[in-house]
Amino acid sequence: MKRRILGRTGLAVSEIAFGGVEIGMPYGLGAHEMPDEASAIRLLQKAVELGVNFFDTARHYGESERLMGTAFQGIRDQVVLATKCVHLKNEEGNIPSYGELKATVHESLEVSLKNLKTDYVDLFMVHYADMDILQNEDVIRVFLEIQGEGHVKNIGVSVYKVQETAKAIQSGIWDAIQLPFNLMDQSHGDCFQNASEKGVGIIVRSVLMRGMLTERKFKMHEALKEVDNHLEAYRTIAETHFRNFPEYATKFALKHPQVSSVLVGIDKEEYLHASIDNLKGDELSTEIFVRSKNIQYPDPSFLNLAEWDRKGWL
Repeated sequence: MKRRILGRTGLAVSEIAFGGVEIGMPYGLGAHEMPDEASAIRLLQKAVELGVNFFDTARHYGESERLMGTAFQGIRDQVVLATKCVHLKNEEGNIPSYGELKATVHESLEVSLKNLKTDYVDLFMVHYADMDILQNEDVIRVFLEIQGEGHVKNIGVSVYKVQETAKAIQSGIWDAIQLPFNLMDQSHGDCFQNASEKGVGIIVRSVLMRGMLTERKFKMHEALKEVDNHLEAYRTIAETHFRNFPEYATKFALKHPQVSSVLVGIDKEEYLHASIDNLKGDELSTEIFVRSKNIQYPDPSFLNLAEWDRKGWL
């Protein structure tokens, strides 16, 4: 398993990061059978044995933090742990004042440290930093203060929109950004070079687009006909040049040198082995890389799977 440096953090992280949401709570499209506790712990330890050292979790991921804490007892120095704070906005959608905000973030971190059975986290992130949060001086103040106290080595944000990525990079505050990026939606790629120049580490999620960029075929609603056409174009490339679709999707993301790690949701050992196998062999050729960029979906804002699900399109 190759490792890349996560921006100015200096952390050497595995190219595949273990996404911990699916071991902690039901998640994703369709039915989801979670592993039992013993199986989840064995899976996490097996990932370390196979060279994965970067693990992503969050306070909102159910039992995920606690399972990682149990799995990594005695081998904390072998893993890089990233977790996310509880959501910062209240039920009314407002960001609390400095005092309340500080108390919320500190309490969230304390619970995470207890769950993870550690006295520090390598990366502590805002769980969905929208433009309101990114522009809020109290949020910045609280996270910089908490970083200076020693239990948080680096701070970062998880975002959805390109403008949020651009703002996070421009601020000069955040050490790493977790963002969605895949063959279909390459919009955040416009920010990669700037992030690299500013020393901001890039962690990519949604590389398989919630299973769309796999051999699994969804029955697509008529409203998604154009989406299906693009998926088929990529599927043709995958079938011609790669062992499978996820290998193609993973290698496309890692072809970008600014990307430090690709986050993959893993809840079974077979998925762990498959994710690692996707790195084997030659990297993406320049010719396929250029082709892949040229056929990206033209309107990334339309690629909202949660919205499709709500509308009954999936």
